[in-house]
Amino acid sequence: MSENRDADKAAIAAVLAASYKAWEAGDAEAMVADYTEDAAAIMTGSLRGDRETIREGMALAFAGPLKDTSTYNKQLSLRFVGRDAAILVSESGILFGGQTEVPDAGKVNATWVLEQRDGRWLIAAYHNSPVFAAA
Repeated sequence: MSENRDADKAAIAAVLAASYKAWEAGDAEAMVADYTEDAAAIMTGSLRGDRETIREGMALAFAGPLKDTSTYNKQLSLRFVGRDAAILVSESGILFGGQTEVPDAGKVNATWVLEQRDGRWLIAAYHNSPVFAAA
């Protein structure tokens, strides 16, 4: 019989919701509050190998090209790997200015690796890659 992981699913959803809310507020510190200290983030053209480097990069972005932006996020899948790890895949994108929808060319597929440490779900790794339309 499969184990009920509803509480874990809700906790993971809350971690991501807090990160998205912090992005919308342009708050890099709050955005990485639920990242592990040794988290890694891989985005086009960059590797950020720990929480502080991720925070620094996001602070610069929120002060510059990502000022006053928000994100679109649609969970595509979530699976647990053992008791204390989960992999979540989402379709995401950045909403600039008055946009209410991310153009297809701006969408990415994202992989989130989450780890439960001391009873708390945290983001251990993030990676995204552009979504390409099928030919």
